[in-house]
Amino acid sequence: MLGSTHGTLTTDSRRALVIACGEQRTGPVVHDRVADLDVGGRPLHADVPDLTRFFRPGSVAVIGASDTEGRPSTGITRQLLDWAGRVGARVHPVHPTRSSVFGLPCAATVAELPEQVDLAVLLVADPLPVIEELAEAKVKFAVAFASGFAETGEAGAEAQERLAEAVRRSGLRLLGPNTNLNAFERFREDLSGPAIALITQSGHQGRPVFALQELGIRLSHWAPTGNEADLETADFLSWFAEQPEVGAIACYIEGLKDGRSFLLAADRAARRKVPVVAVKVGRTETGARTAASHTGKLTGADDVVDAAMRQYGVIRVDALDELQDTAALLARARPPLAEGVAVCSISGGTGAHVADLAAGAGLRLPRLSPEKQAELHQWIPEYLSVANPVDNGGHPVGDWRGRKIIDAILADPAVGVLICPVTGPFPPLSDRLVQDLVAAAEETDKLVCVVWGSPAGTEPAYREVLLGSSRVATFRTVGNCLTAVRAWLDHHRFVTDYRSPFEEAPRTPSPSSRKAEALMQPGRQLSEHAAKQLLRAYGIRVPREQLVTSAAAAVRAAGQVGYPVVMKASGAQIAHKTELGLVKIGLTSASQVREAYRELTDIARYEGVGLDGVLVCQMVEQGVEMMVGVGHDDLFGPTVTVGLGGVLVEVLRDAAVRVPPFGEDQARAMLGELRGRVLLDGVRGRPPADVDALVEVVLRVQRMALELDSRIAELDINPLMVLPRGQGAVALDALVVCR
Repeated sequence: MLGSTHGTLTTDSRRALVIACGEQRTGPVVHDRVADLDVGGRPLHADVPDLTRFFRPGSVAVIGASDTEGRPSTGITRQLLDWAGRVGARVHPVHPTRSSVFGLPCAATVAELPEQVDLAVLLVADPLPVIEELAEAKVKFAVAFASGFAETGEAGAEAQERLAEAVRRSGLRLLGPNTNLNAFERFREDLSGPAIALITQSGHQGRPVFALQELGIRLSHWAPTGNEADLETADFLSWFAEQPEVGAIACYIEGLKDGRSFLLAADRAARRKVPVVAVKVGRTETGARTAASHTGKLTGADDVVDAAMRQYGVIRVDALDELQDTAALLARARPPLAEGVAVCSISGGTGAHVADLAAGAGLRLPRLSPEKQAELHQWIPEYLSVANPVDNGGHPVGDWRGRKIIDAILADPAVGVLICPVTGPFPPLSDRLVQDLVAAAEETDKLVCVVWGSPAGTEPAYREVLLGSSRVATFRTVGNCLTAVRAWLDHHRFVTDYRSPFEEAPRTPSPSSRKAEALMQPGRQLSEHAAKQLLRAYGIRVPREQLVTSAAAAVRAAGQVGYPVVMKASGAQIAHKTELGLVKIGLTSASQVREAYRELTDIARYEGVGLDGVLVCQMVEQGVEMMVGVGHDDLFGPTVTVGLGGVLVEVLRDAAVRVPPFGEDQARAMLGELRGRVLLDGVRGRPPADVDALVEVVLRVQRMALELDSRIAELDINPLMVLPRGQGAVALDALVVCR
């Protein structure tokens, strides 16, 4: 995709961008077999499996059922019977040597089942032989608990692939193998309000979220995906996003089966404004990159996962307690009426500390107006600060004044969130305070958060009053409160303006791609000259330059390009010319050009570097050096990176990455993530850079990434000189490695 229509590029720029790459589309997107693939052959639409009969089956077959005490399968059979009774499902035990199990008639084989069943639970060591029988019986879903598959190594992975292939042929859908009974837990049915749906690849890691029910927070489903031979995280994510009772989806992810499927599922949730909160294991793994380009060295695999989640609004947290608290808040809190946060405390020290942490977390604490401060000082002593944070002094919250203070803060139009930290119980003041907070929360649409810091957590004010309220968000730590509030504000800001990038992704190759085909040299690195021809084919500006093979030709070229000039060796095996001394800059005369030509060719011979010639280039000096590149991630496919450029690019490591397709808004967001973003705004008297031109280059490079992913392994534009505002951007050097 070259840019969405809600960005800030001019209309002419957008039109030029589309025409340059040769595609103009009008009318709605039609979902057919061709339109559902992007220009690189990747899916733009995913069917959502109907999992209703998995979670609420009418009938269940238990293959390998047992009632012999002491056997593991007996305990599982008993739990399945209890669960089936709660969901109203009929249970049919299957075992070759038993006539009954727990008093129920037992079929010897799947073929002897008295009815077509919705769900088969396989309590057998090897589920593979059973799959064909289930297919013949037209069973919709199956669960395989057996372990010893991909989690055990290469032989196990081969066994899992055989199982997956059998499932694909069968037409049924399989959960597992190496899963557990979490889907069949006892969910509380006495709780109301929006629910959390839970997806975990490790059953034990979902326990903290499941335990939220003990705090009055509803859970609707739990999908323990296991090894994901068939059904995967993306399937459950897509289906949960369409369930009306689901207020948020919490995920514990160890590995993604398919990056594109996950993004399509996250896109579905974003379009339906359903928050997704995820722990994704692997932050400390570094991508093992040996790429020739800078781009491949700037981002590891987890950087790409992080960026991909951020693109689609998935809120990534690190710890299970953060997953617990953030999902709970997002599931139950109403949309914000304002983004300002007010902190109110009985202690000036506590208020200052929490306000400092809140600001550090990126939350905005507006200074209350003089009028509002005067109002608060009706109930709070004048010597206490009430500008925000509000130091109420303690005693006013022990009587009628406490509610007045709370209501006055919540009435401020700039305040959308009230955070009240209670570092420890101090009855009877704390008892009265939480009662007033709960009462106020019931009468406002603004978010009221309480941090109850008591280590014990057994106090009636906490257990009975705070946890008994569905309108107050209660936390045990300040850090988790701030993380959750930030995520809540970010989520609603994100979904308000969200447009699916898959709807506008290019579906047909452009004329630019046909020009690119002629330049490809499979398995080789292109020379700088050829790489710049590729950029030019996609409408990316390069300097005036000529490729020459003699000193005399170099002098003629310099005269035509215009002094001063830059001269560079050009050859397919030259990755970093500066380090080898193969670049000469600021040449202002014919004699300097002749001498530079001789030096460059001598160095190339000494270094054993083959040349296709020497480039005589226009010298471009005024601007900010950036880099834009294309890489390939094993999980998500092509990636686009932008960052500060120049010879120190790998030292500074200031870069942002995205997974195509994305629009102009994401391209600009990438720039906002750079520590050196201020350089583009103009510093120390320098003029602001042409950010629009830089964004345009990023979008054109994205088009290359989408169209040429099967042909290009790496692309690196460095430096991309971003000229002063209104003057464009010029790719001064480029490196391309072909697949």
